[in-house]
Amino acid sequence: MQWSEVRRMFPDQWVLVEELASHYDNDKVCVDEIAFIKAIPDAREATDELFAAKGKRFVYHTSKEQIAIREITKPMVRRSIAGGN
Repeated sequence: MQWSEVRRMFPDQWVLVEELASHYDNDKVCVDEIAFIKAIPDAREATDELFAAKGKRFVYHTSKEQIAIREITKPMVRRSIAGGN
C-alpha cells in the first residue's frame, strides 16, 4: 500500500504501519511501501503503540506528506574495565 492511500483513508490521524520497501536518501530512510495495521485515535495510545512496536513497525501521523525518517547512528562508547590500565 502507498502512503498516499493511507493519508486519503485516514486524514489527520496517527496510524500503525509496517515498512515493506524503502530506500536511503543521505541520512533518511524513505519508506516506499507499507502495510497498514490500524488507525490510532489519540496521541497517548500512539505513544504506547510506538514503544510496543517491534521490527519494521512504527507509528506515523498522516499529516506528513511522505514517510522520511532520519536515521541516527549511535557512537561507539568506550569504558575502562575496573582494575585495567
